[in-house]
Amino acid sequence: MSLRFFLDSADPEDWATWMPCGLFHGITTNPTLLRQAGQPCRIDALASLSRRALDLGCQELHLQAWGREPSALIDCAQALAELDPGRITVKIPVTRAGARAAVTLIGQGIPLTFTACYEAPQVLVAAALGARYIAPYLGRINDLGRDGHQELITMQKCVDRTGSSLKLLVASLRSPGDLSRLVAAGLTTFTISPKLAEELFSCQATEAAAARFEAEASHKPVDSGLASRDR
Repeated sequence: MSLRFFLDSADPEDWATWMPCGLFHGITTNPTLLRQAGQPCRIDALASLSRRALDLGCQELHLQAWGREPSALIDCAQALAELDPGRITVKIPVTRAGARAAVTLIGQGIPLTFTACYEAPQVLVAAALGARYIAPYLGRINDLGRDGHQELITMQKCVDRTGSSLKLLVASLRSPGDLSRLVAAGLTTFTISPKLAEELFSCQATEAAAARFEAEASHKPVDSGLASRDR
C-alpha cells in the first residue's frame, strides 16, 4: 500500500507553505477553490498558476475542465492537459456529458479524475471507462445523512474486486480521524485542505514534548570530571 496526499487548494500562498514540507505528492483545484482564492478560471490564468505549482515541486496537478457539452469539456480538457503533459491530470464531473468526453480524452492518453462522486455505482462507471482517479466527497455524503465512511469502504471493495487500477481520491475530509479511519480500511489516496493539514500537526502532547526537548538541549553539558567529584 502506498499512501499519497494531495493539497486541496488554489491559493499559491498555501502551496508555498505546504509543498516544501514533502508531505504532498500534488495539488488539486477546482473552479470553487479558484474563486475562493481570488484566481480567475481561465486557461491563461491556469497556465501561470500551473507553473507556480510545478516549480514548487508538485508532481501531479489536478485542474478541472468546464463546459456543459461533451465537446466543450473535451476542448477545455485538452487545453489544460497541454499546459504540462504528464504532470497535469484533468478533472471532469462524473456525469453523462463527462463520461462521453472521457472516452475521447482517455483515448488520447490524457489522465482523468472523475469528480463529484456521491454513490458507489459511479465508481464502476469510472473503472469501466479507464479513469485514473475518482473523487468521492466523504463529508458531503455524511451531510446527506448517510454513512460516508462505510460507503467509501464499499467503493474501495468494488475497485478491488474488479482488479481496476482506478484510485479513490478521497475529498471533503473534515478531521484527521476521517483520514486514519479510511487508511485503516485500505484506502490510500486523499486530498486534504490546508486547515486539515494544520490539524495533522496540532497534537498538544507532541508540542509539549518538543518544547521540553528544546529546553533540555539548551543546557550546557556538565563536565564529567566535576560531576564525578560532586558525587
